[in-house]
Amino acid sequence: MHNSLVTCLAVAVSLASATAFAQHPMPSSPATTKPAAPKMTTAQKIANAMSAAPAAIGRNATIMDWPEKEGGQPRQLRAGTNGWVCFPNSPMEFAGASIEDPMCLDKQWQAWASAWENKTPPKVEGTGIAYMLRGDKGASNTDPFATGPTGPNDWVVSPSHIMVLYADTKMLDAFPTDPTTGGPWVMWKGTPYAHLMVPVAPTKAARMGTGK
Repeated sequence: MHNSLVTCLAVAVSLASATAFAQHPMPSSPATTKPAAPKMTTAQKIANAMSAAPAAIGRNATIMDWPEKEGGQPRQLRAGTNGWVCFPNSPMEFAGASIEDPMCLDKQWQAWASAWENKTPPKVEGTGIAYMLRGDKGASNTDPFATGPTGPNDWVVSPSHIMVLYADTKMLDAFPTDPTTGGPWVMWKGTPYAHLMVPVAPTKAARMGTGK
């Protein structure tokens, strides 16, 4: 997800339950998680969030923190000027998954997130880009609302990647749904929330864990 927001309030409204966002599902059972990583300072969260995207984007993005509890409101850590919004690592940890999963979203992805949260079809008006250059903690490849891995839901943990939305979803028909091919693949095909996952080599900033 990427996205530009006009105000912090717009971010809070559109991502009010951001901890349940697609690539960062909030598990319903503690059995699916491991202890959360040590808390970061505000400065560490900002640097971590910036590392989700290329430095040219992260350095001027609005940085939002995850809600302290499920259903809470995101908190702005730093105002931005380029229309992008970045989040640091999500608060929950799936067993065996990386602790690193910051993300940066553009306007189309923020609108998509709001639709996903409300379980309504997203209105994608143009190509949308989201960066997760440090990877994610996993998501079902078939169920947009899965909150943890189960036998049939094709759970996949993705390394460094970009996520792409198309206004014309027929653009996705040219890509497979298999995440093991080494190339781009479609997540949640056949649902209103289908999008392209594009594996990429992490940037130097992402490898170092800083957006500077």
